[in-house]
Amino acid sequence: MDTVQNLVSGFSLDLGPLKEPLGFIRVLEWVFTIFAFATTGGYTGSSHFKIKCTGPPTKEIDVNPTFGYPFRLPATPYELPSCSGAQSNATYLQGDFSSSAEFFVCVGVFGFLYCTATLVLYLGYQNIYRQTSRGPFIDLVVTAAFAFLWLVSSSAWGKGLTDVKWATNPLHLVEFCKEECVAGEYPSMGRLNASVIFGFLNLILWAGNCWFIFKETSFHKDPNPPATMEEGGAPGP
Repeated sequence: MDTVQNLVSGFSLDLGPLKEPLGFIRVLEWVFTIFAFATTGGYTGSSHFKIKCTGPPTKEIDVNPTFGYPFRLPATPYELPSCSGAQSNATYLQGDFSSSAEFFVCVGVFGFLYCTATLVLYLGYQNIYRQTSRGPFIDLVVTAAFAFLWLVSSSAWGKGLTDVKWATNPLHLVEFCKEECVAGEYPSMGRLNASVIFGFLNLILWAGNCWFIFKETSFHKDPNPPATMEEGGAPGP
């Protein structure tokens, strides 16, 4: 209870850090991190192809395999009708790309939480952050770690997205048709393409912010600044 009271009493809102690169870039990280995991998580899409039955009667049957995050494609079967009217066969998309997608989203969620915590620290507890060298040093290490994680997760998810596109390509799906099939519309992947772009933008932001955080540490600041004229007294004759 005393700790909570101390935190509340020690809170002093100061928007000044937002005018500095350290705080401004942290806000950009917060925004772009949300965009990164929000454009990946919750995504759903569908591919499309047609089965052409020569008859009689002549007809076309639409088939729309659906898929979505976390892109464990065999988890969602779709029906593949037969022109003869026989019972539809359950068919599955091939490929499990959940590991790269979930890793990317996980980095984004934890990055969002860290940005939120540090913004509260910058704006409400600036005196605590700068009164010792431990705060900026820990911030530097964690920010550098997130920059590395964005590099790894964005690269992995970029490769995973390429594989998802191939596995859901209608031209690839019609190869498994026993009837005469024609490829239709491609899945809309603009949102997922944006997620990869946001991932690499986060890499640039988090890596660049390391420099401004480094300037707050004792490694950059002079621990024994030279005395001013006032501190040292008036010079002798």
